[in-house]
Amino acid sequence: MKHKSTIFVLALGVIASVFILGFGTAETAGLAQSTAEQAQSTTASWTSILPPLVAIGIALVFRQVLFALFLGIWCGAFLAGDMSFIGIFTSFFTALSQYIVDATADASHMSIIIFTLLIGGMVGVITDNGGTRGVIKAITRYVRTKVHGQLITALMGFIVFFDDYANTMVVGNTMRPLTDKLRISRAKLAYLVDATAAPIATVALVSTWIGAMVGFISDAEAKMPNFNEAAYSVFFNSLPYNFYAFFTILFVILIAWSGRDFGTMLKARINLYKAKHDSDLDRYNLYKEKIREDEEKKKESHWINAALPIFTLVFGCIGGLVITGEGSTIQEIIETADSYKALLWGGFLSMVVAIIMTLSEKLLDIEDTLEGMMDGMHTMFDGLLILVLAWALSAITVELNTADFLVSVFGDLLNPFWLPAIILFLSALTSFATGSSWGTMGILMPLVVPLAWEIGNSGGLEFEVVHEIIYASVSAVLAGSVWGDHCSPISDTTILSSIATQCDHVEHVNTQLPYAMIVGSISILAMIGMLVLSIPWWIIYPLGVVLIVAIIFKFGKVPDPADYAPEGREPALTNLDG
Repeated sequence: MKHKSTIFVLALGVIASVFILGFGTAETAGLAQSTAEQAQSTTASWTSILPPLVAIGIALVFRQVLFALFLGIWCGAFLAGDMSFIGIFTSFFTALSQYIVDATADASHMSIIIFTLLIGGMVGVITDNGGTRGVIKAITRYVRTKVHGQLITALMGFIVFFDDYANTMVVGNTMRPLTDKLRISRAKLAYLVDATAAPIATVALVSTWIGAMVGFISDAEAKMPNFNEAAYSVFFNSLPYNFYAFFTILFVILIAWSGRDFGTMLKARINLYKAKHDSDLDRYNLYKEKIREDEEKKKESHWINAALPIFTLVFGCIGGLVITGEGSTIQEIIETADSYKALLWGGFLSMVVAIIMTLSEKLLDIEDTLEGMMDGMHTMFDGLLILVLAWALSAITVELNTADFLVSVFGDLLNPFWLPAIILFLSALTSFATGSSWGTMGILMPLVVPLAWEIGNSGGLEFEVVHEIIYASVSAVLAGSVWGDHCSPISDTTILSSIATQCDHVEHVNTQLPYAMIVGSISILAMIGMLVLSIPWWIIYPLGVVLIVAIIFKFGKVPDPADYAPEGREPALTNLDG
């Protein structure tokens, strides 16, 4: 407790320092300076990275994400507004009235909030009508081990490939009861869901991500004279350089198939085994007798009562994309589709189907059905609060030009062949600091891709070489955005993964971070090897596979639950899973 109090005092000292530094900047510039001029002088400063750093640091130390995010927003509101002594107090209120309210009022953000609530409502209905238990019963005929459960969870990510939000919500909510039954930790489930959502969406030839990517590439091409290649062709040719996506997918499958874990993920798994004999560690109530009794009392119906609403969600979203899109090819339709509207239609339709099936089969009366719907929505509220605050903080980083500051810091390091590797790192850093992968792509793509074109042409490089650097730079922005997104506690997709799996958010970040950092580091080495050392891709990828396999089998362990029984014998890490 004393240690925690000391850290708390230090954290408050950091917050106070932010306001003092900002106040000092305002004093130096002159107290008569206008608010707009203050903001302009501040945006070019290193202080633009303070709000996300404050939020991330306090969230990881105190495990209080809402508190940390609000302090980050407050700091950002102060730096972006009236940096005076009075501004310390006024920014406290503008953090709410200007940034948090605006984050909620944004149409796309509200679409995600409603979509999440609809998914929660649908899951609540199919849980109470017994459909979810029917699915689990059907699957458990074939899935009886932790390895099978992890592989099925990972492979389901390939089915819902068209959108990372839909992927996360469908897979997380569907597989949670099964993985709980198999005693797979919530942290592991959250990782399997999070690590397959965005990477698969980024390499799928047709997805909402690709539509956005093509748009960002088109914006970049507008600044590149004499570059005439179609944006979708640029994306397609950039795929071999997206090492992070492909290596992450491989890492997920291998970590699931091997049954091994290491680092903080291994610790979470061991704590789950210990929780069977120590109720204080049973943070998700997986071993509570009352929970078992409640489960026994709950309904179990045919699996179709859950499967049909879920299929309705998937195909409803796809149908929404087709209806709202235009064009003669699938990709053209996806590029022009309104993905937010499609998600809303699919989510709403799936909940309606779940309610109609429940009432028509008389599984529940209308009162119990609506109660189940509301209970399902209620499970989403805590995560949605985090999501709204993360959006508000992301808006502040845009206003303070955090990304531009990071680019300016690393700008002098850029050169043709090292450029993609540096862009990969810079994109990951920006995504980590802002909590937005799409925001990072939208900011960096129009900056770094034309830069690659200019550097290549001015350096007198051959036409094919310049195009290779452009392809690699495009993938570097995309891969880095996803990498930073996986590591950031303020990322919307990371938060949604915690919501869908009902995993403690900070635990999810702490357990996913080592795995993401390993794959990200290998991806940077691969980019350097391919561009700087001219090693062909057909050698780079096998080397990456060998390295990933070696790391998993060298450091990964399979703990035996029997070693954590109350007899108290020393825990041993074996290759036999319980």
